[in-house]
Amino acid sequence: MQLKNLRIENLRLFGQVELAFAPRWNLLTGENGSGKTSVLEAAYLLSHGRSFRTSARDALVRHGAEGYSVYGELAGGGAARLGIARAGRKLEARLDGAHVGIGELMRHAAVLCFEPGSHELVAGPSEERRRFLDWGVFHVEHDFLPVWRRYQRALKQRNALLRARADPTELETWDRELARAAEPLVQMRSGYFSALEPWLRALLRDLLPELGEAELVFDPGFPQDMAFADALARNRERDLARGHTGAGPHRADFRLAFAAAPRREHLSRGQEKLCAFALVMAQAHLFASGRGEWPVLCLDDLASEVDARHHARIIDTVDASGAQVIATGTVEPAGFDVVQGGLARFHVEQGRITRLL
Repeated sequence: MQLKNLRIENLRLFGQVELAFAPRWNLLTGENGSGKTSVLEAAYLLSHGRSFRTSARDALVRHGAEGYSVYGELAGGGAARLGIARAGRKLEARLDGAHVGIGELMRHAAVLCFEPGSHELVAGPSEERRRFLDWGVFHVEHDFLPVWRRYQRALKQRNALLRARADPTELETWDRELARAAEPLVQMRSGYFSALEPWLRALLRDLLPELGEAELVFDPGFPQDMAFADALARNRERDLARGHTGAGPHRADFRLAFAAAPRREHLSRGQEKLCAFALVMAQAHLFASGRGEWPVLCLDDLASEVDARHHARIIDTVDASGAQVIATGTVEPAGFDVVQGGLARFHVEQGRITRLL
C-alpha cells in the first residue's frame, strides 16, 4: 500500500498544502513546531479516524477555520481516493467520491505510526493497548465492528441498570446478553494476539536481547479461569455499589515482561520505546502477511530517546520491509543515506512544504 498524494486543508498550521510522496522513503525536516508531525497526523486520520496526538477535536482545526479536511490517493490493491473532513461536530468520510462510514474508510487505508508518545503502548493506560489490538483485529476480522458495537450497547444498558439499581431479573437478562456479546470479541482479540506473538518475540529478541526472552500475556478483562457470565454474577453486588461494570472486554489488556525486567516499571524510557517499536512493526508484519501489502509506516522524530545503535537497527528493520515510509526530523538523521529505493526530501517551514529532491 502506498500513499501517492496527500492534500491537507485547515489542519493545524496548514491552510492548504499538497504532497506527492515517493514509493519508498520520504523525509520531512524542519524546525520544531513547523508542521512536520501534522503531515503524519493527516495520513493517520485516514486510517484511524482520529489523531495519535490528541482526542480534542478542535485542536486539529486551524485557528480561524471552521473545520479541516484531508484527502489522499492510495496505490496498492487498486487505487482509491479517500477523504475525511470535520465541520463543527460532524465528521464525514468519502471513498472515491461517495459518502461512507468511518469504518469503511478505515478498511481501505492502513497507516501505522511510531512517534515520541508511542511508549504509552507499554507504559500508558490499558486503553492505549486495546486501541492497538482493535485496529489490528478490525483489519483481520470482517465482523469485528458489529461485534464490538453489540458489546458496547449491552455494556451501556447494563451500566444504566446498575446506576438505577434495577430489578435483579432485568439485570440477569442483560448479564446474559453482555456475556453473549463478549464471547466473539474475546475470541477475536485473543486470536489476533496469538498471531501477533511470533512477530513480536522475534523483534524483541533482536532489539532488546539484554532483557532475555519476553513473556507476552493477553488479559481478556476478567479472570481466565472462569466464564464471563460467572464473573458478572460474582461481581454483581460490587458493580451495583459502584454503578458500573468492573470486569469485561472493556478492560482487556496485554503485558510484556522480561527475565531482566519483570515489571514494566523496570524498563527505561528508551526500552519502552523499543518495545513500542516492536509492537508497531509486529503489527505491520502481521498486516502484510495477511493482506499481501505493507501498511504505510510513519516515523516521527525517530532520534528522540533512542541511542545511535538502536536508531540504526530501526532504520534497517523498516528498510528491509519494503514498506513506504514517511519520516520526520529536525535534521536528516544518520543512516538515511543508505536506505533502499531512494529518499525523497521535503522541507517544512510554518505550514509550507517544499520538495528538495
